[in-house]
Amino acid sequence: MKAPAAPVPVAILVRVSTAKQETTRQISELRSLADSKGWQVVAVCEEAGISGAADEQERHGLHEVEELARAGKIKKVLVHEVSRVARRNSLVHKFVETMEELGVSLYWHAQGVETLLASGKRNPAASIMLALLAEMARNELETLSTRIKSGLAEARRKGRKLGRPTGSGLERDELLAKHRDIIRLLKAGHSVRNTAKIAAKGISTVQRVKAALAA
Repeated sequence: MKAPAAPVPVAILVRVSTAKQETTRQISELRSLADSKGWQVVAVCEEAGISGAADEQERHGLHEVEELARAGKIKKVLVHEVSRVARRNSLVHKFVETMEELGVSLYWHAQGVETLLASGKRNPAASIMLALLAEMARNELETLSTRIKSGLAEARRKGRKLGRPTGSGLERDELLAKHRDIIRLLKAGHSVRNTAKIAAKGISTVQRVKAALAA
């Protein structure tokens, strides 16, 4: 009797742009998808407070996925939509190409499409759709940036006070005082991901400290 095939190992990649947003819905829907397909989730790579326009070195989630792929631990990467990979065309295409070279398919849930066929060859329809969606994600980011700048200009014109609310400076000082170990590691040149590992702190905490330092 032929033994049943082993479940396909997959990684879930989720991202939200601000620390106030949650990744719960993305993770829940992608876990349900994996269960329905008979895939085995071996890792959830989560990025909180990371902009889709962030530089590659800031994208610890993408790095984690690549490490899993290079180690042969996954065959698919699940994302909710293409913009969760990035809102920069160059980064999206580079990531997908790297995954394809390692024999790993990117599956995005919104359209139910993945980059590799069952044979392991590139899915031409997915390539066309990926290029279109990546461009749309980039345009959405530009539109949002334009709206924010326009809103700030209008607020200044009307004489509204801009900036942090009263008391936020104290909160910033308390945050920095509480996490001096994170500050030392960041100033020593460690990435957000490595700092979190060394300091045994959550990645979102390191990201808040980094943002507070830059403020």
